[in-house]
Amino acid sequence: MPRRAVHFFRERAAVHALFICLSYLSGASCPTAGERIRSSGTSGVIVEIVILAMVAAFLGLRLYSVLGRRAEHDEPPPRPVHRPDAPAPTRIPAPRAEAPARPSAPALDRPGFSTGAEAGVRAIVAADRKFDVTAFLDGARSAYAMILEAYWRGDKDELAQLCDKDVYDGFVAAIDARAAAGEVLDNRLIRIEQATIDHAELDGTTARVRVRFVADIATVTRNAEGAVIAGSLDDAIESRDLWTFSRDVTSRDPDWLLDETDEG
Repeated sequence: MPRRAVHFFRERAAVHALFICLSYLSGASCPTAGERIRSSGTSGVIVEIVILAMVAAFLGLRLYSVLGRRAEHDEPPPRPVHRPDAPAPTRIPAPRAEAPARPSAPALDRPGFSTGAEAGVRAIVAADRKFDVTAFLDGARSAYAMILEAYWRGDKDELAQLCDKDVYDGFVAAIDARAAAGEVLDNRLIRIEQATIDHAELDGTTARVRVRFVADIATVTRNAEGAVIAGSLDDAIESRDLWTFSRDVTSRDPDWLLDETDEG
């Protein structure tokens, strides 16, 4: 049953009970004026009136307590009045879960080789599991510096350990021609700016890797007396070279030999 109907019947019952009590007290319990005068006199009438007034006050307070709680406990809260000109309430959207960042595809040139060399590098790695691009490039930088300095000094023994026969023969011929002219090279490798794998291939069991070097070199040529006849140590020149290194992937010897040189 709805709460409004329950309170309605409670109020009617309280009022009805009040009237029954008043009627009972006034009719059944109250003697007539003549009887009251004959029995107890005027003082008895006053006492009865006081008793009736107390009973009526008690029932009235009980009725008020029932009626007074209606609005407090059972009335629904007032609805806010919406005015047409009032701004619409602001709704705060629920936070959206951010999608996990997708891993970016590794750049082909990030390990140190160009896109065109990828297939050759993969073929070499498949044939030689110990091949590592980073370690190879570190070794190629060292070999570049060692070979250049050995050539400038005219050190044929060191060149024989770092180059294959064809390249070695070319270096030796240049050294001999320089010595015959009485010239001495006083060059300096300032720094290697770049070393990247430009091309790679696997020919049978022979791996060949071409590296592009970009370096700053100070070149000085002196005569037999030591006088500078060309170049300057104060001005470095950018040098671009393409050097190809080769190695038999089935060999236990881990060293790579300089197989070919060209300008890049």
